[in-house]
Amino acid sequence: MFKNTPNPPDTDDVSPYESTDSKKFNEAADRALDYYLKPATLNEAPRKPSTLYFVAPDTDDETLLVNACESLASASVMLSNFAGLIEGSHRHTLLGIQQVVMLGELAVNRMLDRLDPQNAAG
Repeated sequence: MFKNTPNPPDTDDVSPYESTDSKKFNEAADRALDYYLKPATLNEAPRKPSTLYFVAPDTDDETLLVNACESLASASVMLSNFAGLIEGSHRHTLLGIQQVVMLGELAVNRMLDRLDPQNAAG
């Protein structure tokens, strides 16, 4: 029995570097892929965080939780007030967001209730 197709089939040898333009294109593509996909090298200077909104590393847990609780309470009130001005499905969306913020506030409040400031201080 004779096979019409060789095993493996013959293929054309196609090189991406047939002309100088295609070689330049491939080099540019390689540079672009390396830029976006390769991890940063270790020689780079460490990233310096912005100090515009900065929480000091030595801030105690209770202060952070109180601040988070107050921020969430403010966001909840703002969303509730804004939802009062809106009608329809947008109002339901705002009230849903307000409820999620309120649940976050409740979780932070529970953490504050569990926090023992006497053990945290010493």
